[in-house]
Amino acid sequence: MTEEHNTQQADALNQLIKDLGIDTLSQDKQNELIIKMTEVLLKRIFLETMEKLGESGREEYEKMSEGEVEPQQVEEFFKEKIANYDEMVQGIIEEFRGEMVAANK
Repeated sequence: MTEEHNTQQADALNQLIKDLGIDTLSQDKQNELIIKMTEVLLKRIFLETMEKLGESGREEYEKMSEGEVEPQQVEEFFKEKIANYDEMVQGIIEEFRGEMVAANK
């Protein structure tokens, strides 16, 4: 992942932490919740990415991931194969954020 992409996700996560009031919890509890939220978010992004790749794209991805591959190469592959990949990821983050805020009310 690019530095900008990581920063974008980190910013979204930090905003979510504030929106949910997680920043008022103990550091251990904060870390636990952040790890769980990150796992859920990454799973959603991965599943959506695999769906958008289609069968031939998934096969290419599987072959690519069998060897030594840098995260940046994987992201470039996704951007090449999926139109508006960054926007798709941002949309998933925003949707997740909305769900978390709504569930916390």
